[in-house]
Amino acid sequence: MTDQLHLGVALDGYGWDPQAWRATLASAPDTAPVLSGRYWAGLATTAERGLLDFLTIDDSLMPQPGRRERIDPKRLAGRGDAVLVAARVAPATRHIGLIPVATVTHTEPFHTSKAVATLDYVSHGRAGWQPRISSTTHEAALFGRRDGSLDGLSDLFPEAADYVEVVRRLWDSWEDDAIIRDVGTGRYVDIDKLHYIDFSGNRFSVKGPSITPRPPQGQPVVAVLAHQGPVYEFAAASGDLVFITPKDEASLRGILDEVSAAGGAGLKVFADVVVSFGGPGDPRSDALNFTGAATELVDLLLEWQRLGIAGARLRPAVNATDLPVIVDEVVPLLQRAGKFRETYRDGETLRERLGLPVAPNRYAGAGR
Repeated sequence: MTDQLHLGVALDGYGWDPQAWRATLASAPDTAPVLSGRYWAGLATTAERGLLDFLTIDDSLMPQPGRRERIDPKRLAGRGDAVLVAARVAPATRHIGLIPVATVTHTEPFHTSKAVATLDYVSHGRAGWQPRISSTTHEAALFGRRDGSLDGLSDLFPEAADYVEVVRRLWDSWEDDAIIRDVGTGRYVDIDKLHYIDFSGNRFSVKGPSITPRPPQGQPVVAVLAHQGPVYEFAAASGDLVFITPKDEASLRGILDEVSAAGGAGLKVFADVVVSFGGPGDPRSDALNFTGAATELVDLLLEWQRLGIAGARLRPAVNATDLPVIVDEVVPLLQRAGKFRETYRDGETLRERLGLPVAPNRYAGAGR
């Protein structure tokens, strides 16, 4: 049904509240650490029980949320690699989409392309990717390869656009039927269906092809978190869906206009909301900090859907307490309103679930 609301959940550590770790361990001291596969598999299976479209796994170049150089001893510190975490939880789930963050600044598109392609294989077509930039000098110092003096958005997002373009071309560098495994002729691969991408830009010069065959979806879903004009332009040029951060109805209307003006009329727009069903959440959040009841949240989401969003990405303030409310209260209310699925469709890819078009291979039939 075209009037269905899409719903995802954003996961980071023990939750988006800076003190989520204390609330979690105070009530359940035996909770698995955030570096364990068991912890993340538990979150993923809970989210899948709620029939959610996808989950995202946050990541950055810093051991704590945010971009501060100094580590705060009172906040959760330490994180695993989001793409590897997603690959760990993929076998524990069957349907939910998996969209990890991977930073594009200071890293190589070749590595990201094969990592996300591999995730698409191990999840049977449920992978996505949220590219993120890194803008601080202390993050650059971690790598020591450049001084971090790029001029903010004017340099970093053009670089990010080239990065995504290289990744997308590498995903297409093998045609879908390149692997033939013909025992009779002794040929495993049709080399005429592997392609050089020959990308040359200001930051990258990549010949290709990828070492990983084309992913099951062709093009895994690319999602962008955006707060302002230049990032909306990046999302429109490089992404399939965009996460926005409205605070109220007026700001939502304004952001939707900005996204459209930036060329993003065809993007799937998801509103980010921090949800805390029993606590203060994080009032300093970039997204709306919602602290009401599940019924009020559903009313808000349905009103925002009428204004033009395709869905919402909810950020649980405390995963242990707020994720179950999303699954056991918010989802049933949306189902009763006729706005959310009653079951998953077997074999559905993430692109199909989100209503994204089939991604043609740009090199198909072009020869080597």
